[in-house]
Amino acid sequence: MELLKLFLSFLKIGAFTFGGGYAMVPLIQNEAIEVHGWLTNKEFIDILAIVEMTPGPIAINSATFLGYKVGGILGSILATTAVVLPSFVIIILIAHFLSKFKDSPYVDWAFIGIRPVVLGLIISASISVARNAFIDFKSVIIGVVLFYLISFKNIHPILSIVLAGVAGVLLF
Repeated sequence: MELLKLFLSFLKIGAFTFGGGYAMVPLIQNEAIEVHGWLTNKEFIDILAIVEMTPGPIAINSATFLGYKVGGILGSILATTAVVLPSFVIIILIAHFLSKFKDSPYVDWAFIGIRPVVLGLIISASISVARNAFIDFKSVIIGVVLFYLISFKNIHPILSIVLAGVAGVLLF
């Protein structure tokens, strides 16, 4: 029964999230913590850190990792399949009908309307993660310094992860 819940949760996440992995974070968080209790807030932040450090899309990495935690290898397969299945089906349908509707102003207007929602979901995920990641003043300093280095000094994200890890070891 838990595997069916896992599959349906990630199918819903994959079907109703536009904007990629970051936009999925609030939905994954809600399903994993609030709805099913598969994770605590701390575990979710830890998983989020792991999936952002590993290659691949956040949604797929999250589904694979959480699926494994809930149901082992079969759970990983089911959650990963469920999260990509809606996109796969939608892309197949879009490819089939694209030539017919590609110049439609309604399609353009729909995407213009969806863009702000995607931004809102990403901001919501960022605020939610920040609430749980910033546990004290030292963690806020690490976050602010690395945000500055990434955003304005263009340091590589991998280097920022290493620097954050070193700062964590030194400060905590």
